[in-house]
Amino acid sequence: MGEVYRADDLTLAQPVALKFLPETSSHDSASLERFRNEVRIARRISHPNVCRIYDIGEADGLTFLSMEYVDGEDLGSLLRRIGRLPGDKALEIARKLCAGIAAAHDKGVLHRDLKPANIMLNSQGEVVIMDFGLAEVAELITQEQVRFGTPAYMAPEQLAGTEVTSRSDLYALGLVLYEIFTGKRAFHAETLAEIVRIRNKTPTPASPSILVRDLDPGVERVILRCLEPEPSMRPASALAVAAALPGGDPLAAALAAGETPSPQMVAAAGEVEGLAPRIAFPCIAALIAALLLSYYLGHKMSVFATLRLDQSPDVLAHRAQQVVASLGYTTPPADTADGLIQESDYVQWVRKNDKPRPDWNQVLSQTPSVLTYWYRTSPQPLVATDFKDQALTPGLVTAEDPPPIISGMIQVNLDPEGRLVRFEIVPPQREEKVENTKPVDWNPLFSAAGLDAAKFKAADPIWHSLSSSDTRLAWTGTWPGSSRELRVEAAALHGRPVYFDLIGPWREATRLHPNQRTSAEKAGEVILVALCLTALLAAVFFARHNYLGKRADSKGAFRLGLFIFGVEMVLWICRAHFPASLGLFGLFILAVSTSLFVAIAIAILYLAVEPYVRRRWPQSIISWSRLLLGRLRDPLVGRDLLFGLLLGMLTNLILESFITYLLAHGEAPTFGSTEFMMGARRAVGAWLFLIPADIWATLLMFFFIFLFRVLLRNEWLAAGALVLVLALMQSLRQDQFGVAFLAFVIVYSLAAIALVRFGLVSLAAAFFIGDVLLNVPITSNFSHWFIGSTIFVYTSAAALGLWAFYTALAGQRLWKEELFE
Repeated sequence: MGEVYRADDLTLAQPVALKFLPETSSHDSASLERFRNEVRIARRISHPNVCRIYDIGEADGLTFLSMEYVDGEDLGSLLRRIGRLPGDKALEIARKLCAGIAAAHDKGVLHRDLKPANIMLNSQGEVVIMDFGLAEVAELITQEQVRFGTPAYMAPEQLAGTEVTSRSDLYALGLVLYEIFTGKRAFHAETLAEIVRIRNKTPTPASPSILVRDLDPGVERVILRCLEPEPSMRPASALAVAAALPGGDPLAAALAAGETPSPQMVAAAGEVEGLAPRIAFPCIAALIAALLLSYYLGHKMSVFATLRLDQSPDVLAHRAQQVVASLGYTTPPADTADGLIQESDYVQWVRKNDKPRPDWNQVLSQTPSVLTYWYRTSPQPLVATDFKDQALTPGLVTAEDPPPIISGMIQVNLDPEGRLVRFEIVPPQREEKVENTKPVDWNPLFSAAGLDAAKFKAADPIWHSLSSSDTRLAWTGTWPGSSRELRVEAAALHGRPVYFDLIGPWREATRLHPNQRTSAEKAGEVILVALCLTALLAAVFFARHNYLGKRADSKGAFRLGLFIFGVEMVLWICRAHFPASLGLFGLFILAVSTSLFVAIAIAILYLAVEPYVRRRWPQSIISWSRLLLGRLRDPLVGRDLLFGLLLGMLTNLILESFITYLLAHGEAPTFGSTEFMMGARRAVGAWLFLIPADIWATLLMFFFIFLFRVLLRNEWLAAGALVLVLALMQSLRQDQFGVAFLAFVIVYSLAAIALVRFGLVSLAAAFFIGDVLLNVPITSNFSHWFIGSTIFVYTSAAALGLWAFYTALAGQRLWKEELFE
């Protein structure tokens, strides 16, 4: 296809090679176009193991291209001269061949003519892949071009004229490696017909170990995998070939050469064999033991062991309907919603006012309850108007959203035993004059609230509801079975109750005064907001910089964003309230929009962080890169997941011990997420909610630890600095600052170990397992209506650990068969 001459560049004073088209082809338009295409294709690739193309020119009517001059010998000539190469030299050449081919494939270029004659060894022994005359971008190869190449080095699918892919180049690579390690060709044939006949008769060549007795089995395994007749059975990439070679570490080689490894190279690096059973089995045993211990500690500190929770939300909903009907409001509603809320104002008031310290067992067993059930009805579909949390899930109806502004809206609050705590209805916006109104009988409401009206004294009303009224009354007394003050406020319109509310001294007039926060709480929030804004702005800047510099892992970011989008949409299905109206379509549009926003935000953060980590700290994202490529059954993914779950369980036990210490010193108890108590659909939603939240937290921690690493020049110093900042931020919210700071230093230190030692997958797993176990309500009473959520969470945690254990083993046996013989 051409003639190559050595020449001297007189301007730069260095040798170059000039490749001329033969005179017979110099005026052929097809040959000229193929010549120009060689320059276009080769210029895409910049790698030490690929010959560099400089330019194309013309002299005396002849077209030529200038390229790197390689002073050495082609591999074909060397093999004919000395036979097979020594094992160490052959391995070195094989790895460099893989690196050069991977660089071409990373740009979407297929060589299509890989053979010993097109591989040079220069005077320093470096490998240089030559002649991209038949190379082409994979997507641009037409059916007529499939058979372009040297038949003896074509893959079976090329010979058949069906397709040519990157795995076709790997087949040619396998043939070249066969010759390098054995000194013989895999198939002996001279003509195309003979090549096709031999390949059809014996698709797989003789094992290389037959020709070379002392050949490393790992080398033979790699060669034969490359020479699989079926393309899908060959290695996934040239980097996978390099990684499978004995002692291969393409990642270390790339870093040593000062290069940024590609995402595919990172995924191909690291271990490919399973975790040793002697390590895996103690890990899963420790994980199961930690789950049991976590359940025990969680039950000890759980408020649900003392609270009387005999009535499920379905029973409480029926009780609320009875209360509404008994007051004369019998019109069937168009929509209903319900939920559980924690009376945090009451809990904090008790913590500050019960001296010397609160008796929480007594508080939890008396009225008022720290947990309240709310039930809403509406003559129109209930459509929420606001977002409630970082998941931005639309359509989450609460006790306040949508606002009670539609005539006929009713809200009933009950304690867990079904006693009335609050009743309010929005009266008609327009009403004709009502005749013959009767005096209001408040006894049914007192009875529904479990109060003895005779024990209460009349007082001046001081609380206004949003309902209009013509009668307002108030009474004062104490909560039943308690000495705590109780004020009952009530209102009526035209002889019918529209408002009845049990109010303790802890109730804040939220419409009158904003919430008051302590200085420590404000400081913690300021630090958190500053960190989030810094991360967001920096992420956008670095993501753009990486994308324009063509360093970004766009495919990985797209896969991550697609996964987050799917989780967010499932979250909407599991968490939202679905009205039977056209408003549902609007909620769907909002759900798609917010899911895209969250997915894009996380993808941007990934684009900002990942290229720098891949350049300076690629070992920490090997299993993450494999996971993004869909390799769910990869043993390294299983190993890092298993170790992450173990570290997460350890942090969970530390936090549970810390909470137990706080409870013993009078601190308020924790509830977790009440969404786990509202049925199977919402329990699954509460479980799924933690996935994008913890991925976001993981990437943020990775981002900040990377920034600290750039500043401090050491990954462990960076981890230590970030641990101190995060522990300080969390501890400022606690009264027991010293103990809290120590606990959070330990917790975030374990998170930093998970990040630095094992990487992104381990950290995300640690965050997830810790969060889900701290949020689920725990009970040992299997007759409780929410026991299913407890079982679901702990079973899912155990199942995730068992799956990680099984995957990490990669099919290895836990014991030797001879033990049972």
